Amino acid sequence: MFEEFKNAFQRHNNAHAQLIIINVVVFVVLGVIMVVSEIGGFPSFFSAIHSQFQIPARFAEFVSRPWTLLTYSFAHDLSGILHILFNMLTLYWFGKLFVEYLGSDKLVGVYILGGIAGAVFYLLSYNFIPYFEAQSISAVRPIVMVGASASVNAIVVAAATLLPDYTFFMLFFGAVRIKYIAAIIVFLSFLGTIGGNAGGNLAHLGGAMMGFIYIRQLQAGVNWGGWITSIIDATKSLFKPRPKVKVTYRKDEPKATRSATKTSKASQDEIDAILDKISDRGYENLSKEEKEKLFNASKK
Repeated sequence: MFEEFKNAFQRHNNAHAQLIIINVVVFVVLGVIMVVSEIGGFPSFFSAIHSQFQIPARFAEFVSRPWTLLTYSFAHDLSGILHILFNMLTLYWFGKLFVEYLGSDKLVGVYILGGIAGAVFYLLSYNFIPYFEAQSISAVRPIVMVGASASVNAIVVAAATLLPDYTFFMLFFGAVRIKYIAAIIVFLSFLGTIGGNAGGNLAHLGGAMMGFIYIRQLQAGVNWGGWITSIIDATKSLFKPRPKVKVTYRKDEPKATRSATKTSKASQDEIDAILDKISDRGYENLSKEEKEKLFNASKK
């Protein structure tokens, strides 16, 4: 099982599966800690750890653990399986479609931006809208939130904005255009803002809004998730082993010959890396040199 998960996680252009694996691992680890803590008689240990994933509704509590702006979107309700199950199924269906057209980097960007937007909308609602502010004040226990729903809603709406007439075949309904699926999900979230999970549904709306804005900005030539991709790439580079430097001696060649050789020839490994980059980020993100190497290789 470990090898299968490892291979799935390392596969190129597979961000939807990677995000699902991360969410499932967090769910399993927190679940084990919860059970062991309860049986061992120290439930406060689990509460202390779980609180690092729960984003509180009140600003006064949020400022003491601001990292929950992100961590909440990788954790789920542990009282049952349905919360994470429906989120992960939706993430798989819509995430796979998204990756097929825009690549893994942009999917991760939308997931994180959707989570942030959902958290911000949730915090603003509970601190500046009197109806929700009164609820947070009168609540017996502090209102907190976990779940990937805001991030998943961002991906659903982003996919529906990009490909509104794409159809999914649904049980009992047959072929349904994804714009209608997205519209129903958003409307149900709107209705839920006055229910028992008001905070979660507020976050759903924030995430959905971000998904729509992200695609519209991308179509205008602006990638709001570019900074996320840069941070992830920089982090990955820290853990990549650096190749050993080899010193070789050869006769000097004419400068023109060296330049032509350097730009016209590319190894198979370089071509494979360029093709992987196209798969992940799209052809437009290749450098001029990479495009030239790919063009020269195609003439062989």
